[in-house]
Amino acid sequence: MKHVSILVPQQAILGSVEGPRQILTEVNKLLTGAGSPAPFRVQLVGALEAIPVCGGRYTVYTDARIDKVQKTDLIIVPAVDGDMMNILNVNRDLLPWIVSQHERGAEVASLCVGAFLLASTGLLRGRQCATHWMAAHDFRRMFPDVNLVEDKIITDEQGLYTSGGAFSYLNLILYLVEKHVGRDVAVFCAKAFQIDYQRTSQSPFMIFQGQKDHEDEPIRQAQSFIEENFQERISVDQLATMFALSRRNLERRFKKATANTVVEYIQRVKIEAAKKDFETSRKNINEVMYDVGYSDAKAFREVFRKVTGLSPIEYRNKYNRDLPLAA
Repeated sequence: MKHVSILVPQQAILGSVEGPRQILTEVNKLLTGAGSPAPFRVQLVGALEAIPVCGGRYTVYTDARIDKVQKTDLIIVPAVDGDMMNILNVNRDLLPWIVSQHERGAEVASLCVGAFLLASTGLLRGRQCATHWMAAHDFRRMFPDVNLVEDKIITDEQGLYTSGGAFSYLNLILYLVEKHVGRDVAVFCAKAFQIDYQRTSQSPFMIFQGQKDHEDEPIRQAQSFIEENFQERISVDQLATMFALSRRNLERRFKKATANTVVEYIQRVKIEAAKKDFETSRKNINEVMYDVGYSDAKAFREVFRKVTGLSPIEYRNKYNRDLPLAA
């Protein structure tokens, strides 16, 4: 039987504490009902016996304080909500315990922005990590030594797991169920909890907002120019000349400031405009393609799928407010 410690940090999001508990408890019920032993011993653990969560609206009573848990097999770090620096500060006593348990062989899984807590332990240094796409900029700024993979739903780094944003943590819990109990049980849970089990990317849900929270004014001006003229053909050399920078210097500074290359930024601005058209208009695929500055249908489809994880038709049919239209 694996001992699972669902950590309850202060300011935890209640759903990402209770959700894993429900699924793992359901696995136990399924197996014991079939005459097999329960695979998990699930406990809520924390620094205190009573922990305020969700801005103090609720109190979670833990099964054990972390100083009483000498050995565990899996730690689940839920999402948190609020000012992240304050959250990390009030939960700093949890970090050495996570590290010591991992050193003794425990796996650790963070859910959504629980990745900030896991990264604060130093265990993710040099490793891949997923989190909510809306928190990507802050995460990169705070943890530049962690390889953030913004589009992923799940990362698995030899016993360190992370999940993408919001309810995609359910996919990580099912992944852990499959790994430790078996695919048939994970599929049953996917059906029981109505979870889209095969989802691997959060790209279809991402909204590109640009990244202007930096001090490089010429780069910020270049970003604005791209966003205001995305229908036109914009080249890196054109921008370099416009802002009196060498091409190499522009590309280096642009990547540092925005976490995107110039070409990636241009593509993402164009695709974001295309997404909005597909969501709200009755234009066909070619009309949208031309409106955002593409003339090559194959290139447009390839870039669109690369950015969103869906084809233009799939995206339009999934998110258009009207009935799906023929291409």
